[in-house]
Amino acid sequence: MMFLVVFLLTLLSHVPALDACPKCGNMPVPYPLSTSDNCGNPRYRIYCNNGALEFLSAQGLYYRILSINPSAYKLVIRPPLIGKDTCYSSDLAEGGLRLDENLPFNISVRNTVMLFNCSDNLLLSPLNCSSTSYCRQYEEIEEASACKGTLCCHFLKDASMTSHMIRVRVGGCTAYTSVVDIKPADPVGKWNYGIELQWMPPF
Repeated sequence: MMFLVVFLLTLLSHVPALDACPKCGNMPVPYPLSTSDNCGNPRYRIYCNNGALEFLSAQGLYYRILSINPSAYKLVIRPPLIGKDTCYSSDLAEGGLRLDENLPFNISVRNTVMLFNCSDNLLLSPLNCSSTSYCRQYEEIEEASACKGTLCCHFLKDASMTSHMIRVRVGGCTAYTSVVDIKPADPVGKWNYGIELQWMPPF
């Protein structure tokens, strides 16, 4: 019996471990996230560009990764910049953020998305486009100055919506930002700006 236990322990000790990738700059890259073919799981590809971790959208745009929570299978990417003079998101030409549906990432339900410079058609939607919308607080800060006074709305990204895109377009809304896990009592300066993505763990 003792021989069998020792034999099994020996076998387990020789099972090759799946290696996590090295740090990118100061940020760890936990498994299964992968920055090369030699580490992590290639289906969970992210990119280390000039010492910064980035996420690649289905349209080929890179979004800076701000944080990673491997125990919750989540990461947060930086929302696109909004033009100072145009109230256009930097990814407007690509229609906003779109994730590759063949990859194991999707947009989590903890994102409050704010849309700016919207057409009147959005007033017929269930989105909050009232004077109490979070977007009215956001447009008061410098980063959103070009969007001040435009029709804006916010919504909580929930499970009934597509989990792979945040859409903007001319004729709809031309700019957006997102806050993770927003609290009604929090002032704008304490908002956690970002778009939280989650991944399915590998089998």
